[in-house]
Amino acid sequence: MNLVEKIDLPNNLVLQVWDKSRAIASNTTKVELLIVINVEIRKEYFSDPAHFQQVVAVFGQEISYEYTKERTFVSTPDSKSVFDELLEDFIRDSLPYISRTDFPACFAMSKLRDIRQHPYRYRDRA
Repeated sequence: MNLVEKIDLPNNLVLQVWDKSRAIASNTTKVELLIVINVEIRKEYFSDPAHFQQVVAVFGQEISYEYTKERTFVSTPDSKSVFDELLEDFIRDSLPYISRTDFPACFAMSKLRDIRQHPYRYRDRA
């Protein structure tokens, strides 16, 4: 896994672009793009302090947004261009949303919703 680049976003988050591609046969590669953004959980994202405590109890002080896109059985000479295409698609389609100033709060609130909708997933962590 290789860190390709870091992009500073307007909302003060840092987007990390990882290349997880690997050879799967003599002339074939599995091309895999991984995007990681670490988001600090803050009290001001929640209207109720108990909600903040609940999310921190389950996930810790920082949560990671992760996006993965892959293509299998890519000809090895084409793997770089396929990776670049996957990255361009992400930047075009998802970067505007992730760059919004309210993204960190929305992401933290989505974790609270997940805890409430699926408490059985987090029984051992809370």
